[in-house]
Amino acid sequence: MNTIANDTRIFRINPEIRAGDIRFKNRFGIELAGHLYLPKGFDPAKRYAAVAVCGPFGAVKEQSSGLYAQELAARGYVALAFDPSYTGESSGEPRYVASPDINTEDFSAAVDCLSLLPFVNADRIGILGICGWGGLALNAAANDPRIKGTVAVTMYDMSRVSANGYFDSMDADGRYELRKQLNAQRLVDAKNGKYETAGGVPDVLPEDAPQFVRDYFAYYKTPRGYHARSLNSNQGWNKTSTLSFLNTPLMTYSSEIRSACLLIHGEKAHSRYFSEDAFQKLTGNNKELLIVPGASHVDLYDNFEKIPFDKIDAFFQKL
Repeated sequence: MNTIANDTRIFRINPEIRAGDIRFKNRFGIELAGHLYLPKGFDPAKRYAAVAVCGPFGAVKEQSSGLYAQELAARGYVALAFDPSYTGESSGEPRYVASPDINTEDFSAAVDCLSLLPFVNADRIGILGICGWGGLALNAAANDPRIKGTVAVTMYDMSRVSANGYFDSMDADGRYELRKQLNAQRLVDAKNGKYETAGGVPDVLPEDAPQFVRDYFAYYKTPRGYHARSLNSNQGWNKTSTLSFLNTPLMTYSSEIRSACLLIHGEKAHSRYFSEDAFQKLTGNNKELLIVPGASHVDLYDNFEKIPFDKIDAFFQKL
């Protein structure tokens, strides 16, 4: 762990919390870049509960995940915010690729990293995923029993929205046409020797932009949340990344998660149905869905008046 070089975090820094750069590899050999946050009054002789944090989908650790990690450290946890494979300061070529398999693995690699730290109790490690990483967090929890608790905040099921569109508006014919377009793009990319990106949040909002797009703009395109390495703030994902999510349903085995899960979503979020439906599939008496009154999807990225940190803290205390 080294001092953060060229610190570009966009949220208010808590001077009482020490944070540093850390690097670790996943099982695909990709080196992931993270910021490790240490609890207030950190004592290296102690063994702390720990949480790995990632998201939103298309963001970097200097944005929302770092804010969450810093707040968790202020509440006594070792917290690791990291950039997913192929994005931010993490390695992996080509750049700007999303993958249901590799990105699920990223969470387990973060658990590896935390488990090997001498001041972390390897039996008390949880994960927290924001937006698209909420669904990936549940997928990781289904596959990795070392994860003792999972919080999914304002979650998207990226496979579902890729294959079905918003509110399940796409049918099999629509998916077929989308596959034709994406595989035609593969050929263009192969011919050009580079991968075309889909573009992030638009630089200029159309007059008829829905409210949730306006909310994304207010975060990713303003000083509130803009970051130069954020895909959503800039060029977006590779267009062909969608192919993997079309063909690989996430959370197939989420009903088999035996550890505790807390799903948090805003009452006014366009994406609320993802959490509500995911919760219905979970089993056991240690699962909970919390709907935050009056909150939108993006409120839960950085709005301290809406993010229920006391509830999240109480959940992770039980690890």
